[in-house]
Amino acid sequence: MSSTVLPRAHKAPLPTELPPNASRAAAGIFIVLLAQLMLVLDATVVNVALPHISTDLHFSPAGLSWVLNGYTLAFGGLLLLGGRLGDVFGRLRIFRLGLGIFTLFSLVGGLAQSSEMLVASRALQGVGAAIAAPSVLALLTTSAPDEAARNRALGLFTAVASGGGALGLILGGILTDAISWRWTLFINVPIGLFVLLTVHRFVAETPRRPGRFDIVGAIAATGGAVSIVWALINAPEHGWASARTVAGLALGAVLIGLLAATEQRVAHPLLRPALLRSHHRVASLAIMATFYGGMMAMFFLMVQFLEDSLGFSPLVTGLAFLPMPLSIFTLSRITPRLVGRFGQVPLMLLGTLGMTLGFARLAVLGSGAGYWDVFPSLLTLGISAGLTFMPITSLVLLGVEPEHAGAASGLLQTMQQLGGSVGLAVITSVYAAHAIPGDFLHGARWGFGTSAILASIALVSAVSLVARRVVARPQPEAA
Repeated sequence: MSSTVLPRAHKAPLPTELPPNASRAAAGIFIVLLAQLMLVLDATVVNVALPHISTDLHFSPAGLSWVLNGYTLAFGGLLLLGGRLGDVFGRLRIFRLGLGIFTLFSLVGGLAQSSEMLVASRALQGVGAAIAAPSVLALLTTSAPDEAARNRALGLFTAVASGGGALGLILGGILTDAISWRWTLFINVPIGLFVLLTVHRFVAETPRRPGRFDIVGAIAATGGAVSIVWALINAPEHGWASARTVAGLALGAVLIGLLAATEQRVAHPLLRPALLRSHHRVASLAIMATFYGGMMAMFFLMVQFLEDSLGFSPLVTGLAFLPMPLSIFTLSRITPRLVGRFGQVPLMLLGTLGMTLGFARLAVLGSGAGYWDVFPSLLTLGISAGLTFMPITSLVLLGVEPEHAGAASGLLQTMQQLGGSVGLAVITSVYAAHAIPGDFLHGARWGFGTSAILASIALVSAVSLVARRVVARPQPEAA
């Protein structure tokens, strides 16, 4: 049986004084995390505002979904490319470029006067997010002055990555009710400008990794991811067996095959094959994809349940999700210490089990269910995410050399975004197939049941790590 080398905490005397650059490092970590929160929020911040957007810009029912999907498609499809750009040209430089694009088209989207203008702006926001996001983890780890600070930064990053979706629903509800849906986009502008004007003062540029740019790999990775996500997003509308869906999936598979063949023979690959030769990394990526897919689908179904079935306003709907980000951000202060004491795998087992049970409970909701019937599942899912996401991130980055951190981060976030898109497409299709007019919960139960199946796949992936021997300190993988 092969062994996986997982890091465990080593007891050491506590430092008696802070490192000399601790204040500057803390400011840099805060600024970078603020940008990451903004990028994650935008995947869900417009959810509760969709009815208002549809009325103002005269969207068709099918076209309205592209307000969400345009962002997700560009974000998920270009993340690997964004990670490689950061490795080659410097992560701070590429981070600022991506954030500038994201901020600009947040302003354009908020000013949109037509449905086409808003969808195009959302897609270009996704492009900026994909360029910026893979550099975030690398900038966090290089900004931290010591190992303890890196662990804390990693815990906060995973809290933002996992809790940002639920927080986006809350913020979207508040802004839509208090001002206008346009402020779900305008809010990014002052935050983006603040980060752009200050980040270079507190965060140092990372060394560039010399070498030729993998053009074929970039085209294959981007085209393959976009094709697969596009096909899955449209599958509920056109049918899973339709020529358009089958052709999109087939094209994506061909391009991913081309990517695999290309990365084996180029000197400076976009996606290092060694990253996928580790069982603990592949299992962690599978957990991330299935976990996040179930979570995004739950947001989609739960918003409809709260607004349509229970009659909640956008503001109250957003606040109804409060148990999730509160539990996630609370656990972000504790999880790094738990990882140091128990290792990643026990927390991942507990988190995936909790998520499976949380979805299973939603799948058996009674016809007269109210908010307090779904509250225990929302709380359980928040706790489960808080326990799981930090260990996943830790295992994915385990053994990755610093110069490849951008590529590994891009791979992790690609799986997160693509997992969300795939999960949403599959569960939406299941929900639509079992929907009964006037009885939302009939179809939703099937959707939540499918989320439970995705979570159980994550649980099986976590169980597969138990057989791997845990020893003390990891050695970096060979370049």
